[in-house]
Amino acid sequence: MSLPEVTTEYVSGVLPARKEASRKGQNGRVLVVGGSPLYHGAPIYTGLAAYRTGVDLVYLAVPKPLVAAIRSLSPSFIVIPLPDVKLTTGCVRKLTRLIARREIVVDSVVIGPGIGRGRARETAALARRVAERELGLVLDADSLQREVLEGVSQLRVVATPHDGEFLRVFGEKVGEDLGDRTSRVEEAAKEMGFTILLKGPIDVISDGDNTMVNRTGNCGMTVGGTGDVLSGVVAGLLSKGIPPLEAAAVASWINGTAGDLAYGRDGFHFLSEEVVGFIPQVMKQFDRVE
Repeated sequence: MSLPEVTTEYVSGVLPARKEASRKGQNGRVLVVGGSPLYHGAPIYTGLAAYRTGVDLVYLAVPKPLVAAIRSLSPSFIVIPLPDVKLTTGCVRKLTRLIARREIVVDSVVIGPGIGRGRARETAALARRVAERELGLVLDADSLQREVLEGVSQLRVVATPHDGEFLRVFGEKVGEDLGDRTSRVEEAAKEMGFTILLKGPIDVISDGDNTMVNRTGNCGMTVGGTGDVLSGVVAGLLSKGIPPLEAAAVASWINGTAGDLAYGRDGFHFLSEEVVGFIPQVMKQFDRVE
């Protein structure tokens, strides 16, 4: 089956130049909503990856017990303590109030890394309010629930399921055959009205009308956290004004290529933070100023 592939030339044509006279905030601002007592690392991976795409500011909204540890990890993060361990109505109100009052100003939001199962109603409410403000939105991990996705149809959204999450949301098992995977992703994207990035040995990216595949990456990227890294890269690119399909396709290529560099150095013994560390090397070749 012949499908358009994400290539170096495609990536070069999508990534924007940086304005020589740009000021802080003009190169993207990202909010990551996630984390739980069990999965404290996921929002960190996402935030670090977003920063490495060249954005100016990254906010992490995490449960209060995680705040001190994250602040000690990196002074670059602006950490927003959430009042509850799970994403409750109180958490949603706090975040939407901060955005509405412009106490935090962001261009894209990631919901889901490490957030834990359940709370579909609250997650859906936050996702809907974010999307209605025409911010870029990435839905990953436990935010990938049917109720959440149905509330943001036709908006600037990228959903990033793996096979199991795709089955959970759409009730369809995707096999190994690329043609089958592609047709199922296209159908789901057309139904939902936004871009879907199905992660796998070959990533499939579709908005229902246009479909691409990405072949970068390797089987060492089963290590925990690489999906969180991918979400951060997608959000970073969305925050720069790149349309969802292009942002998802380029992010998939960047994430996979960074993983290939990590494999080239360490074999199957790399960690997700090392994938993050290779993102600048991957993206530097496309840097230009105008």
